[in-house]
Amino acid sequence: MPITQIRKRDGRIVDFDSGRIRNAIHKAFIAVELGNGEKAERVTRDVVRLLEERLEGKIPSVEDAQDAVIEVLKKRGSEKVAFEYEAFRKKKEEIRELRGKLGIVEPKLTVNAMEVLNRRYLLKDEMERIIETPAKMFTRIAKAIARIDKNYGEASEECEKTFYKMMTRLEFVPNSPTLFNAGTKLGQLSACFVLPVEDSLEGIFGAVKNTALIEKSGGGVGFDFSGLRPKGDIVMSTKGVASGPVSFMRVFDTATEIIKAGGKRRGAMMGILRVDHPDIGEFITSKQKSGFLSNFNISVAITDDFMKTLEEDGEYWLINPRNKEKTGKLGAKEIWDLIATSAWESGDPGVVFIDEINRHNSTPALGRIESTNPCGEQPLLPFESCNLGSINLSRMVENGKINWERLKETVRNSVHFLDNVVDANEYPLKETEAITRANRKIGLGVMGFADMLIKLGIRYDSEEALTLAEKLMKFIQEEAHKKSIEIGEERGSFPNFEKSIWKDKHKFMRNATVTTIAPTGSISIIAGCSSGIEPIFAISFIRNVLSGTRLFETNPLFETMAKKRGFYSAEILEEIARTGSVQKIAAVPEDAKKLFVTALDIAPEWHVKMQAAFQKYTDNAVSKTVNMPSNASVDDVKKVYDLAWKLKCKGVTIFRYGSRPEQVLYIGEVKAKEGKFVSAESEYAGGCPTKTCPFPG
Repeated sequence: MPITQIRKRDGRIVDFDSGRIRNAIHKAFIAVELGNGEKAERVTRDVVRLLEERLEGKIPSVEDAQDAVIEVLKKRGSEKVAFEYEAFRKKKEEIRELRGKLGIVEPKLTVNAMEVLNRRYLLKDEMERIIETPAKMFTRIAKAIARIDKNYGEASEECEKTFYKMMTRLEFVPNSPTLFNAGTKLGQLSACFVLPVEDSLEGIFGAVKNTALIEKSGGGVGFDFSGLRPKGDIVMSTKGVASGPVSFMRVFDTATEIIKAGGKRRGAMMGILRVDHPDIGEFITSKQKSGFLSNFNISVAITDDFMKTLEEDGEYWLINPRNKEKTGKLGAKEIWDLIATSAWESGDPGVVFIDEINRHNSTPALGRIESTNPCGEQPLLPFESCNLGSINLSRMVENGKINWERLKETVRNSVHFLDNVVDANEYPLKETEAITRANRKIGLGVMGFADMLIKLGIRYDSEEALTLAEKLMKFIQEEAHKKSIEIGEERGSFPNFEKSIWKDKHKFMRNATVTTIAPTGSISIIAGCSSGIEPIFAISFIRNVLSGTRLFETNPLFETMAKKRGFYSAEILEEIARTGSVQKIAAVPEDAKKLFVTALDIAPEWHVKMQAAFQKYTDNAVSKTVNMPSNASVDDVKKVYDLAWKLKCKGVTIFRYGSRPEQVLYIGEVKAKEGKFVSAESEYAGGCPTKTCPFPG
């Protein structure tokens, strides 16, 4: 007797649709065998026949159907597909149980999110056995951060509940070191550090040691190497010659390579050199050799004077940092072309507009900012650190509208959380503790912006999206500052308040900086949303998860729309997964194509415009990768840099697809690593698709 109904897990009886079974089987074949949709059709027929024979007119359950799928797959010789199908089923059940324990219906943690949590974040014992659940992890963090309230004579119980609630709902997630280390013996909670590099062997190797201490705890480090004397310069103490900044960067790179082998996440560094350093040419081209300085992102510090000279097509002086003497002249256009060509070839270097950064330095009396953290969003003074956290904007949309009151509440609670982190932190260096506590910089940012736009029905590359970006970040900035002022009134301003730009604007301010837009790789995977302010990187793709297996993933918002509007099928998803884009898929309606644009569907200038829109209302800086297609030209790169300067970005990074062999994202139509489908590594969520990005969140 034909099956007409099926019992769902919640007990509801619904119409039986064999197509749902076929789609699930098809996706399993895509993940394991990279295709074979025709096998899925045959397996589905056998599954339906088995259920009809075995149940004799009874209504099967979802579990009955899944058991039959596994049985038929094994009989047909597809044991690996059966194994992965069963493993995926068990992981989904684990997620359902977790949601029950958290007491919430939404959000749905993804299977890959659980993989990342299990491998990276949940505490383990000496035998590497996991000893906490995600719920216990959030409890550990909430308790450790809320406990700080007691230091100020305040009760912490309600605050702990608030912190727990916003994290378990994935409305706010702090940076990875806080997830790793809050409530543990290590206790280092900051993601971002900048260390000085002095022009002596003692200074250089002291910085290497300090880097090791920071990286083993999960932090990333930035350096300005501009103070090191150039290659060939005299070393008075030995009568020898200096080897230059790039050679010493190799020492940092090697140390990081060794440290990251046993760490929870790969180490990452930012190396910066001023455009007027005599070794600037060697620095710009240093990463053209594959594998060289593989743990570094590098950026050229561009000055206002240089940009003025560039506009005039003139020459500028190179300055020896040892004695401030002029060593020669270069054409500004020559160097600008070299930067663009090198970035076109390898993605490095980026540029930081160092004078623009210092125009917004909140503590100018303490010195100039010369470097940033590894992804460029956090300019810091020497030895300074900053802790970050991001609000999931996708969760702030209800019934097609932004819930501004909910966003306001989340901003205020997040600032409270991050300010407490400054006190809860166990700093790796005494110098870092001193200046971080004196300035109390925090960096509240956002993630899930692309998801928010889709839920609101707004195309990413549109004037409407830019207008919303400014309005949104202005709101977050204002509410975050208000909360920082309130905490300052209650607990006191940051100790260097009188040396800051805030002393003439407010009576109190708790934090020297409050907002930052970070890339949020790993934490946006956990939150199940798009990375930072980046567009979606692919609609359907193969995910290489940390356990060594593959998952077939589809953007959940696209999947929901496709099912609701009747154009969903595994065949369409498979077709999309060959390029990641829906733009050339005939079965996808035009209005859906307009909403679901990927990073490579969007013209480069829109990436820059979006970065500038958020930068306008961000204290620190904005991490944003300008993704460019493989056929982009060097002139296209220069246009991006010119626009970023014109729009007052604090820096800009481009990545031309296919320019690096060691990517974490591969598109089948252009350069496939896994055959013919888009392939992404486990913790890639968008933005910079190379392994030098730490994805800190």
